[in-house]
Amino acid sequence: MEYILIAVIGLCSGLIGALVGLGGGVILVPATLFVGLTLGLIPDITPQKVVGLSVVMMIFTGLASTLSYMKSKTVDYKSGVIFFAGSVPGTIFGAWANKGLDLPSFNLYFGILLIILATILIVKDKLKPVKWFVENGQKRTFVDQEGKSFVYGYPIWFALLLTFAIGFASGLFGIGGGSMIVPAMILLFLFPPHVAVATSMFMVFLSSIVNSASHIYLGNVPWLYTIPVIPGAYIGAKFGAALNKRIKSDTLVLFLRIILLLLGIRSIIDGLI
Repeated sequence: MEYILIAVIGLCSGLIGALVGLGGGVILVPATLFVGLTLGLIPDITPQKVVGLSVVMMIFTGLASTLSYMKSKTVDYKSGVIFFAGSVPGTIFGAWANKGLDLPSFNLYFGILLIILATILIVKDKLKPVKWFVENGQKRTFVDQEGKSFVYGYPIWFALLLTFAIGFASGLFGIGGGSMIVPAMILLFLFPPHVAVATSMFMVFLSSIVNSASHIYLGNVPWLYTIPVIPGAYIGAKFGAALNKRIKSDTLVLFLRIILLLLGIRSIIDGLI
């Protein structure tokens, strides 16, 4: 029974993760903790094992969605490699820090993080674009299928610092970093949403390899549960990436806000009970 539940969670995580560039961990982690610990349907699961399962899954969701986005030419490879370089040391440090978190603390901090991210996106339309990073960084241009041109960019030093912090949270919570880098790319660096999502999934794929190696070394990966979750997540990511191409950018941002807000509230409640 638990293997069927894990497969379904993996499918949903891959679909939603690829759709909005989250990597899927932000869905899999709270869903597995709720089903496994709150409902008691998955034996011997712990926050550390859920994180280990999540980061291994994200290798395959990242790969599946990146391959799909490569066809639509929305992946900014140079930016993805720069963001990955900054996230690697943070990811390793976060995986090490994960050892000291018990379940209530994990849920509470995880929920606070998601609420902050959701709040930033909710007030996004009321904030003036932060053009400083584009004006003082390396500028890039993207022309979408409708012929609309977007100018975006960032100082490399700031991108490295930002992705180090994101990598730390990724290693700590097993969320892949997409839930943080996508809002940052849209709000600070003025990435077009579709390019932000596609580039995020490319970075998620690269960083998840390092993240997984760290958690494998720490003994956090429940290998039997990876058997149902990997194919489910891979298939879900393929569908999510395909659906992403048919949805307007504003709809993607709205969907991301709702998901982060609901998951954050749920996680905080679990952490306080």
